[in-house]
Amino acid sequence: MNLYFELLKKPVFNMEDVNVFYNNMNSARSAVKRLTKEGMVAKIRNNMYTCISGETGAPVANRFQIASHITPTSYVSHHTAMEYYGITDQVCYDVYVSSETSFRDFTFDGYMYCFVESKSLEGIEKPPYSGGVAVTNLERTIVDSIKDMDKISGIEEVVQNMESVHQMQEKRLLRYLELYKNQFLYQKMGYLLWQHREQMGLSDSFFETCRKQIGKSKRYLTRDQNGGSYDNTWKLVVPDDLQNMKNGVIMDADI
Repeated sequence: MNLYFELLKKPVFNMEDVNVFYNNMNSARSAVKRLTKEGMVAKIRNNMYTCISGETGAPVANRFQIASHITPTSYVSHHTAMEYYGITDQVCYDVYVSSETSFRDFTFDGYMYCFVESKSLEGIEKPPYSGGVAVTNLERTIVDSIKDMDKISGIEEVVQNMESVHQMQEKRLLRYLELYKNQFLYQKMGYLLWQHREQMGLSDSFFETCRKQIGKSKRYLTRDQNGGSYDNTWKLVVPDDLQNMKNGVIMDADI
């Protein structure tokens, strides 16, 4: 039995996985220590490892696979999920990992793995042949990215990413909006998705549902915003420079 070739079958593994071949934890630890010393295995964090490719010299596990194995409930989300789906071409070295169990942010192979508290496990998918990746589906990714855009992606990036999103399932969008029960999120979703309603396949009833949930409060679209134009439909004050973006223009909603 060649332990290295057996471990190559699992992009990310822990000591319990290794012990399957030994039935003796001390022997398993010694084997991993030897492979690490020989440069064939790399320690990602405590009790989390990946093999090193003999061909490229790089870790076998990619950042999406690593993120999905940090805790039993961890999954790829927000901007990192956008990257997984190819929606954004901006390389980000912060990997956003949602999880019900908290963990300390850590760095491995040039990426910072950042904890985001999971609010729900609905809308998490495990694509086949992905090496164990768990990731929010497209609709959940859009909702989460807009909900947390002030803390994670930023308004400019979110708006630009909308240009690359096509054909969403609006029942899923409404389900995730219902889970969060956040009037401000309904406002932001309605405003930001309206311009792209045709390419996303969203009906007028979707926006009407959003509009019924926004309440009476007037809000700024982004945090630390100075001034802007008021959109009466969504009761939002929108930054003036949002009108002149590199990859698109946000127009006032008119429904």
